[in-house]
This record gives sequence, structure tokens and C-alpha cells, in this order.
Amino acid sequence: MNRIFKLSAFLILFVFINPSVLFGQMIDLGNAKIISLEKKDLLVLNAITILQEEISKRSSIALSKGNKIPKQAQSAIVIGLEKELDKLPLGYRQYLATMPEIKAEGYKIVVVPKRNVVLVVGKDSRGVLYGVGKLLRKLEISQGQILLPSGLNIASSPAFPIRGHQLGYRPKTNSYDAFSVEQFDNYIRDLAIFGANSIEIMPPRTDDDFTSVHMKIPAIEMIAEQSKICDKYGMDVWMWYPNLGSDYTSPDSLRLEIEERRQVFKAVPRLDALFVPGGDPGDLEPDELFNWLEKEAQVLHEYHPNAKIWVSPQVFRPTNAWFESFYEHVNKEYPWFGGIVFGPWIKTPIKEIRERLNPGIPIRRYPDITHSLSSQYPKPHWDLAYAITLGRECINPRPNDQKIIHNAFDQYAQGSISYSEGTNDDVNKMIWSDQDWDPETPVMETLRDYARYFIGPKYTETVSQGLKALERNLQGPLLTNDGVIRTLQQWQDLEKNATKEVLGNFRFQMGLIRAYFDAYQYRRLIYETELEMKAREILSAAKSLGPVKAMEEAKATLYMAKLQPVMPEWKNRCHTLADDLFESIGAQLTVEKHFAAAGRGNFIDNIDVPLNDGMWLLDQLSIIEKHGDEADKLQAIANLLERNNPGPGGYYDNFGTAGSWNRVVSNYSYEEDPGGLKSPRVGFGVGLRGEEWVHEITAVGFDGHTTPLSWMNQVTALYDEPLKMVYPDLDPNGSYLIKVGYTGRFRSKIKLMAENIMIHDYITTGDQPIYEFKVPANALEDGILELEWSCGEGERGSQVSEVWIINQDELKKK
Repeated sequence: MNRIFKLSAFLILFVFINPSVLFGQMIDLGNAKIISLEKKDLLVLNAITILQEEISKRSSIALSKGNKIPKQAQSAIVIGLEKELDKLPLGYRQYLATMPEIKAEGYKIVVVPKRNVVLVVGKDSRGVLYGVGKLLRKLEISQGQILLPSGLNIASSPAFPIRGHQLGYRPKTNSYDAFSVEQFDNYIRDLAIFGANSIEIMPPRTDDDFTSVHMKIPAIEMIAEQSKICDKYGMDVWMWYPNLGSDYTSPDSLRLEIEERRQVFKAVPRLDALFVPGGDPGDLEPDELFNWLEKEAQVLHEYHPNAKIWVSPQVFRPTNAWFESFYEHVNKEYPWFGGIVFGPWIKTPIKEIRERLNPGIPIRRYPDITHSLSSQYPKPHWDLAYAITLGRECINPRPNDQKIIHNAFDQYAQGSISYSEGTNDDVNKMIWSDQDWDPETPVMETLRDYARYFIGPKYTETVSQGLKALERNLQGPLLTNDGVIRTLQQWQDLEKNATKEVLGNFRFQMGLIRAYFDAYQYRRLIYETELEMKAREILSAAKSLGPVKAMEEAKATLYMAKLQPVMPEWKNRCHTLADDLFESIGAQLTVEKHFAAAGRGNFIDNIDVPLNDGMWLLDQLSIIEKHGDEADKLQAIANLLERNNPGPGGYYDNFGTAGSWNRVVSNYSYEEDPGGLKSPRVGFGVGLRGEEWVHEITAVGFDGHTTPLSWMNQVTALYDEPLKMVYPDLDPNGSYLIKVGYTGRFRSKIKLMAENIMIHDYITTGDQPIYEFKVPANALEDGILELEWSCGEGERGSQVSEVWIINQDELKKK
């Protein structure tokens, strides 16, 4: 509420002081001269070069530079440091003095009244860069024209000192490994224009292949170039460096690790901080970890004496003993120690971490903005149809989600450097940078800046609204989301009228391909759902048709999804756009054609993955055909159709359906716990014998047979957090069975209790999908069954895909 109130008050004040904003008055800077108050500061001079180059690129106007403040009739953009204000005319200084004070990295932008003069003043060199960046974002630049709102008066300083993104040059990324030095320079510049002051790079050796077919130069050379680029823009350089050695106690092994780091640290001209994850990958016990970090710090300081080492409590199977030892080391505050990083697969909520640290120890967030499922911040209640097609690493603009995630915990950290695997999260990067600069920034302001600056002023409203629409596409059940078609229509209107330059713009291409892909999945889901319903209706008539004929007709109906596909033109457009993205930005959306790493952004490979239970039905029918006589086949078909029926007075829940979540107990909203560390969250994967989940959700599972869709979707509680469900209105005197499906990404030891009465002790999941247990009578005395699943210490979490509550007494009557 405070944020909403402050924002409303700010907007009222802004409009009151700047009425021209309401009326769209613009000043023309097409003939402006750029006046630099600073003659020696290389970062300031480079910021001016950025302004010239970006304006020229978009307008073909080359603004000249000058040294003297313009006369009355001249148009100018005056740029300098706050300490140089005595070089300005008195009237300009007085106008600047009426604005709020700015702090480190802050800036003021002023349009001088009745003059075509813009002042950009930075508190320091970085402040000039970010002021120039903000000016570029607000300019309306088109061929032969440079316009600026006449009421644009801003005084702004960043809320957080750490604002950045990880750009790893390795095969696992969905596009970065195809970047040239020039493309990295352009992309890092774009991030700086949106307020980023840090870039995190990676060493040549990570949990990945050493090279890829896309790489223009060896990784050791590219990280040196990335470091140089950041230094040119005055940005901090971080490096994510996991511990991948086999032994960190053996002198021989340590010698190899130290020598590798010496080569890497020597190769990069600038390195401000090293981030060493506690795990994911490279799990080490805390004593071993901190002993090694002491040695690593010595090598680091040979080449970068002021760099600090940050560390995260990331560990896949955490125990209380591990955390106790970890925080004991952290609170010693070693001289080389920089702070704590809060990232994926950290069990402890950031608020609790803050409470366990000495007050002066900073926290940096490491938010996963690149993945949509099986990640730190999965898309809430994501529809399975999207999960198995768009997958984990699709093009994923989630502007509103990102603001919620950022603002939920921003008060506990010094800012963030995001976890990114490529260009797929491009919109999310800009949202995070803006939120790290000012958490009060409305999402629409960032999106409009994004559209105006990257696509063009004509697209400010249409593209920004189109990006929001893509996020809405992913919300709620897809089968009933008719807004998906409207989103496509809006993007098609843009496509139809776009210039050749816009159609070749990778940011426009990313939005467009998602609009086509989403609409194609929506139409396929409707079509394939109807085909499955028809096949089931045919099977339900097996007694009159005969089981063999019924199965043949049902199979023919299911095969229509492949033989008579729906909307092939949308699919073909997706393939063309995938080729365009590969050409424009090196985006790898398929394995075979674009040489993507499997499961790492290649969502176009999943474009025709079945969205109904047709594969499972066909698999089951092939089994039925081979066994038993006609009566056996009829009974098997009946059992198949009745699989999900719990019988009279029972419950059936499949956690891929929204209604089933009504039985799940959650004490936190998404806004309070977007990472699901304390509340249930959606999970995907099968995880049974015969199937190993890596980064894709497959339909092949138990004993090599195709699995039902219900096994691919779970309600999940992480680590040892309990998972609770409540089933009301049961017969207190009834006799009940519970059947439960244990599938999912993790394989954990899981226990089930009903009101402190054990239903089953620890079971290691993954060996079989469905278990059946008798419900203790004394757990039903009030007619309410309260279930609680929990995992032992060090486990990844509880996952439940299906639940049947079966009234045996009613079944007997049947």
C-alpha cells in the first residue's frame, strides 16, 4: 500500500509540475549540438559517444559535439557532472537546484523552459551514463527526426547498488554462445541503458561442454573481451565460478585447480567480484569450501587485489548441520569475503538468511528470470499444455511476475544479478534493472521504454501491450483462455504493417513467434481434447460395437491429430521465425536445424507434442488387444475409461487441473512466496523407472510405457516443508481407501500422515507410480480427512500427482 500511495502521489506531483506531459508537447532536437562540460573523464566521453551512435543508428542524424553553451536560439543537449555546474549559465543552475538531490550513480534530466535545451547531469561518471540511457529511452527517434517530451524533468538515484545480469559464454545457453564480440558489446550497452551496472561472466570450464559449433572465438578470449566491454562502460565485472574439481584437499588436485584459476583471472583485465556457489554444481562441506575459498582468494588477489568472493548456500540435499557450519564460517567475515548470494535451490528464505547473518554482511540476489518451470520462480499454476511445449526455457516475457518477485524480497538485499541462459528472458532483464533502480517503477513504463527504444516510437503502445498480452496468455487454464487468439491478432496487425527493419529486429521476432506458438497450442489443445473425447465415446460403446472394432475406430480418431492437423500455417510461421531468430541473434530454437542444447530453449522441437492422453490411450489399447478374450477386453476397456472415477462419495484429484488445488492448504499468497519455499507450488516431470528428467518433460515412463498426462503434473512442497490437503464431507463411519500418485522430478523419501496418524512410513518414490492404503478410521471421526506429506532431512521435496479417496462401502453397493 505504501508503494501504491507513494507512486500515486509522485504521479500527481509530476503532472501538476509538468502539464505538458498531458498534452504531448514535444521539442525537436534534430539540429541539436551535444555540449560536453567534461573534457577528460573517459566514461563521460564514452556516454556521449553512446548517445551519438544510438541516435544516428535510429535516425541517420549525426549530432555534432561542441564545447560552448549555446546561444538563445540554438538547440543543445548539455552533458556533464554535478561538480561542473559552475560552467552552466546561472538560470540553468537555478533550475537544477530546484530539483531533488541525487546520490551515487544518480542523474538529473531537465528540459530548459522555452528553450530547445536539455541538461543531463550525473552525480558521477556512471550517473552520466544512466542519465544518457534514460534520455535515449524517452526520446522519440525515427528516420530524420529526434523528439523529446518538453516536460521531461527527472531527478533519480538508484535504490540498490548492485544491478546486473549473467551473460555466460557457454554451449548451455540458448543464444549467448553464438554472440560475436560486437553483439556482446551491443547487448551490454543495452543493459546499461536500462540501468545495469554489473555483468557476470563465466570461466571456460563450467558444468557444460567446453565449446560449441556456434562459438566465434574460444571462451577464454571471449571472457577477456566481455571484461573489456564492461570496463569501457564503467560496469562491474563479476564471475560465477563453481567448484568442479574432484578433490579440494589433495595437494595435487589443489595445484590443478589453482593453476586453472590463475590462467582465468590473468585473462580478464577487470574483475570486481567472484561468486562461488555452495552447490549446483560443486557441492562441498562448509569446512572444505571455506578452506578452499581462502586459497582461491590468494590467487584472485594476485591479479585483482580489490576483488571479493561471494558465496551462496546452494546445496541440493541440505541438512541443518550443513547450514550451521556454513553460517558459522560466513559470520567470521574473512577479509576476502564479500557477501552472500541468494539464488536457486536455497532452502532458507532470504528473510531468515538475513536474520542469521551479522548485520553488516550484504546479500545479493541471484534470481532465475530465465526458466518457467522446475526453477526458483516457476510460472504459477502453469497449464501442462504449455509446460510440455514451451518448456523450461522458452521466450518468456513475465513483466508483472518479475515485479512481484522483485518487490517481495528487495528489502533484504543490495540488489541483484540475474541468472540468465540467453536472450529468451530479454524483457525480464529490463524489468529487473528498472526495479533495482526504483521498485516503484510501473511495469508499463519499462515496457513502453522497451518498445520505444528497441522497436521504435510508433510501436510504444502496441508492442508494450503486446508483451503484456503474452504474459496473460500463460495465466490460467489454456483451454478456456480465448485471449490467446486476440493476442495473435494484435501481433499479426503489427506484423502486417511493420517495416523490413522491424521485421528483422530480434526483439520483435521474439514477441511475434510467441504469439503464433501460443495460438497454435491453444487451437491444438481444443482440437486434440475433442478427439480424445470422441475416442472415449467410441470406446464406451465397445459392448455394442465389439471391442476390436471399437478400439480400431478409437485409434483412428486419435490419429487424426497427426493425419489432419489444425492450423498448419501457424506452425509453419513459427518455423520461419525460428530461422529468422537464428539468423538475427543466434537463438537456437531447435536441436537439429539450429544446433541447440537439448532442453535449453529448443521449444520449437516441442511444437507438435501431443496435448491429450492419446499416446497413453493408444499404448493401453495395444496392450488390451494382445490379451484375453472378448469379455476380458470389454472389462479392460471399462477399467480404462473408469480409471479416474473414485466411485460414489469419493474424490479424485489430478493436480494438472485447477479445481484440485482447492484441496491444497497454503498459508501464503504468490506475492508473499513466489518461490514456493513455504507454500505448495506446481511441479512437472514423471521421474519413474525408465525415465530420467533432465530439462524436458517426456511421456515415456514406467517400464517403458507411455504415461498418462496426470503423471506429468504435481503439487510440490520443497525440501522438508509439509504438503497438506483437506478432504471434507466424508462419512465419519465410512471405510475409505486412499490411492496416491507419486511422480515428479525428484526422487525423495516421503511419508504420509492423517491428523498425526500414520498412513505410511517413508517410501522412496520413483519405483512405482501409484500406491494404495487404508485410511485409519480414527482419522475420519469428524468427517474431514486432513493429509500431510513430509520428507526427511536432506530430501528435495514432496510431490503428489494424483489422489483418489474411495468410499469402499459405496463401492460394494455398486
